Amino acid sequence: MRPIASLSLDLDNQWSYLKTHGNPGWESFPSFLDAVMPRVLEFLRARNLKITFFLVGQDAALEKNREPLQAVAAAGHEIGNHSFHHEPWLHLYTEPQIEEEIALAEEHIEQATGKRPVGFRGPGYSLSEATLRVLARRGYRYDASTFPTFLGPLARAYYFLTARLSDEEKRRRRMLFGSFREGFRPLKPYRWHFSGDELIEMPVTTMPLFKVPIHLSYQLYLGGYSRRAACSYFQAALALCRLTGTQPSLLLHPLDFLGREDAQELAFFPAMRLPRALKLEIVSDALERFSKEFEVLTIAQHAEAALSSPLPLVKPWFCHPAGATGGTR
Repeated sequence: MRPIASLSLDLDNQWSYLKTHGNPGWESFPSFLDAVMPRVLEFLRARNLKITFFLVGQDAALEKNREPLQAVAAAGHEIGNHSFHHEPWLHLYTEPQIEEEIALAEEHIEQATGKRPVGFRGPGYSLSEATLRVLARRGYRYDASTFPTFLGPLARAYYFLTARLSDEEKRRRRMLFGSFREGFRPLKPYRWHFSGDELIEMPVTTMPLFKVPIHLSYQLYLGGYSRRAACSYFQAALALCRLTGTQPSLLLHPLDFLGREDAQELAFFPAMRLPRALKLEIVSDALERFSKEFEVLTIAQHAEAALSSPLPLVKPWFCHPAGATGGTR
């Protein structure tokens, strides 16, 4: 039998990329969902894959997005919560603000799709102990916000270099992608243990031992220089997962399915200078190999399977201050 793995897609929309990058025009909530979702859903259907989509509540609240979001649920995919306002500085919110943020997203996601989320991923991998408390209190089965890599500060530096941000905007984003210490977090599922509660954590998988990212956006970045190098990199990552007994949880983004001809406004994003056809070929090759070597599940299914063995307990630790108001709305 093949070992199990999971696959998810963070459904970040065009406005959320512009907002995080500090670009004007996001306030009108420009969307590429009508263009990208049929492409993504057909891609998954052709490969018989059921995955987890983490939806942003603000998108679910807008009538113009109802049809593509309903199509996700109708296709049988799991629906997760990706916050309402998609602010990667969610960890700066107070606990009541976090509760409001998650509850509001729940409400609109359920109205749009008919499904109430049982899993959460913070925008920009933002996480705090207050968020964990809220999730446990609201009956969530798992969190999937940790990204165990040493490269967070480097990714943040690149983002700041390409963005036009005020000092206040940089302050809110100062922990975007996490600190160097994130690389020391576990790769395998575990239970957060805090304040008498427990919650399963399903980390986004990075390369075992080296803790460098392996999700498709990074492969596409490499593919812009050498498609062979991107393929070899992914093969090495999967081989290390099997060698170490790591059941990978792989991450997708909408931009993995969009080329430079689709969203020129997002040219600042790595790999968005590649043509759509090349990106889809790289993604197709990677997912076909992934599906061949692993039995691909939703994250909820993966979390349920992880419970068949005792999971280690981990006490929450974070490198950022909590309880400061960081919202812009």
